[in-house]
Amino acid sequence: MRKTVLLVAVAVMLIASFSSLSAQVQPSVNAIEVKGLKRIEEGAVKAKISQKLGEPVSQEKTNEDIKNIFAMGYFEDVKAEIEAFEGGVRLIYVVKEKPTIIRVDFQGNKEIEDAKLKEKISVTPGSIADTVLIQDNASKIGKFYEEEGFWLTNVVPVIKKISPDEISLTYQIDEGQKVRIKHIVIEGNKKLSSRQIKKVMDTKEWWLFSFITSSGYYKKEQMEVDIEKIRNLYYNNGFLKVMIAEPEIAVDNDKKKMTIKIMISEGDQFTVASVDFSGNTVFDNDTIRKKITLAPNTLFRKNMLEKDLLSISELYSNNGYALASVVPDLLPDEQNRTVKVSLNIAEGDKYRMGRIEISGNTKTRDKVIRREVRIDEGETFDSSKLKRSYERINNLGFFDSVEMIPKPQYEDKSVAVDIKVKERPTGFLSVGGGYSSQDKFIATADITQGNLFGRGQYIKLKGELGGSSSYYELSFRDPYFLDTLYSFTAGIYKHQKDYIEYNKDAYGFYFGFGKSFAEFWRGDITYNFEKSDITNVDNDASIIVTDQKGRHTLSSITPTIVRDSRDNYIDPTRGSRNSLTVTLAGLGGDYGYFKGLIDSGWYFPWGETTFLLRGRFGYATEVFDKQLPLFERFYVGGLSTVRGLAFGDAGPHDSATDEAIGGTTELIFNTEFIFPISPEMKLKGLVFFDAGNSYDGFTEFGTLRYTTGLGIRWISPFGPIRLEWGYNIDKKPGESSSKFEFAFGSFF
Repeated sequence: MRKTVLLVAVAVMLIASFSSLSAQVQPSVNAIEVKGLKRIEEGAVKAKISQKLGEPVSQEKTNEDIKNIFAMGYFEDVKAEIEAFEGGVRLIYVVKEKPTIIRVDFQGNKEIEDAKLKEKISVTPGSIADTVLIQDNASKIGKFYEEEGFWLTNVVPVIKKISPDEISLTYQIDEGQKVRIKHIVIEGNKKLSSRQIKKVMDTKEWWLFSFITSSGYYKKEQMEVDIEKIRNLYYNNGFLKVMIAEPEIAVDNDKKKMTIKIMISEGDQFTVASVDFSGNTVFDNDTIRKKITLAPNTLFRKNMLEKDLLSISELYSNNGYALASVVPDLLPDEQNRTVKVSLNIAEGDKYRMGRIEISGNTKTRDKVIRREVRIDEGETFDSSKLKRSYERINNLGFFDSVEMIPKPQYEDKSVAVDIKVKERPTGFLSVGGGYSSQDKFIATADITQGNLFGRGQYIKLKGELGGSSSYYELSFRDPYFLDTLYSFTAGIYKHQKDYIEYNKDAYGFYFGFGKSFAEFWRGDITYNFEKSDITNVDNDASIIVTDQKGRHTLSSITPTIVRDSRDNYIDPTRGSRNSLTVTLAGLGGDYGYFKGLIDSGWYFPWGETTFLLRGRFGYATEVFDKQLPLFERFYVGGLSTVRGLAFGDAGPHDSATDEAIGGTTELIFNTEFIFPISPEMKLKGLVFFDAGNSYDGFTEFGTLRYTTGLGIRWISPFGPIRLEWGYNIDKKPGESSSKFEFAFGSFF
């Protein structure tokens, strides 16, 4: 036994000695070379080599180096060779570079041209012929075809060897046919209807206007988003255990239509057992609880929980706690079908506002952007002020995109903000037109610079020519006149218009000053001087018209106060605009009148849709024993008042001729339901209901005219476009039953 142990020990010692001797005799690396390089820099390859000069050559390191060099993606073969050199060895890495793509072509594409396909791929002439890259771009082409409705497209990359170092790449495309979505079938749903489920999906069945909205075709990425939307719909209705299977897709035999089947396992509905919170020290329990709308013994709704989380987070972030977070913990009780909700609040430290950096503005001056920022460096951090700053910068209309990126600085407890903008052209020539019941077809031409010299100033030369009117104006506006908080506006104009019983020719000028005196409030005062000539008065015109025949001078002053909290001036979804405008004329000139207008419009978001409620009340009367101009009376009817009626239809008419003569008071109500048609195109639809009338004084208040209708709104590259059709609900003799009108310009 002892002899055996002794022999084993001796053997181990011999093996260890041999290994040590072997390591000692390994030759050292005296030179490292890379052979076979043609386009790749030698330094880039050597940076991947771990074997060092003077060290013993290592098979392990050499193998690892080969892997690292190969992983660079430039080579189709890498190997290592060793040769004797100066008492050691020379380590040589021999590489074979992948060939270069010298040409990229497409074959088989008939519906989509080469130029569009080239925009979708990243492989170009001069690229390395990497198999993964080539195949990845084939997938990109397939996805692009899928988005265009060609769901059965097959893309095969074909490589042709031109020389040992060059290839040509051709993507062979079998487009197939466009496959429309014929049916979307929902199965397994019991508590929620298929209509409810389809409503939250962006994937839609093909319909008449799919050629405009690009809907009705299957897109895998969009469907993945839709599945998540369906899941959230169930979460918002208490179904915490809902399961949704991968959509099943079946293409008809003609390969032109498809059916999408979505299987759902709803599970049970859960109610809220309790809502608790912890971690709050800055705010007391009552303050936190006021922010919570999710209540015990009610159906659990994920969207309400998210709203509560946001509300609590905003409470903290609006008071300096920039990194405060609220994490929900849900504890379901499947037996009782209830869920306990615990909100864990991590308050963090109080932060102040750090540096504000602006980038991307190549034309617009920093001060134009910075003066819209509602929070100063060094102030207590307030996320609501940052949000408002974003809205104000975006509403300037100078930028395609605005990003506000907070960057917490943990060392000094501050939050720096990077404001990144992408400028859009602000000077342009636009030619457009419209149609109204009064002026028929209207042609317009504008030369506008909305950001003069990058100072935020506005100058515009406008011409408008219609069937019964013409208007020419040169206007200028500086929102921060001489770098003060006051705005300055001025303009000159010439106007000609054919009214029903007379014609008016006028020219004049105006100027005014304004000032913002709160975040959403501003006041303006404008002086206007005008000379006009009333001609071509009908022989049987009313006495109101004939009394004003001839030349007149108008001198008026108009103060206005406005509160505007809309999130977007062109296409608002929330907030309101409320204004009071008063005009006093008669301190000089032939006309003397008082005219007031109250205008209030409110926008309410509901998911992706918006409700508008708007009301207007106007009153005008003669003062200083002078006349109220015909053109300052209230004419109700048309695109800007009550749609579906002709100009002046809703209001007083001449008893002899039955022509509209306008009223001295007006009352108008408008409601709109605005919904998206194609968010990518910024195209929306609307349904409206209007009511209004004008009267000869307060005593005749009462009856209203009613209309309803449909419309389309498009924020086009040339400006907002509106097309609206209104139906006259209580048509009177001589009136049209409906009106179609369209116009370029601001929305309703």
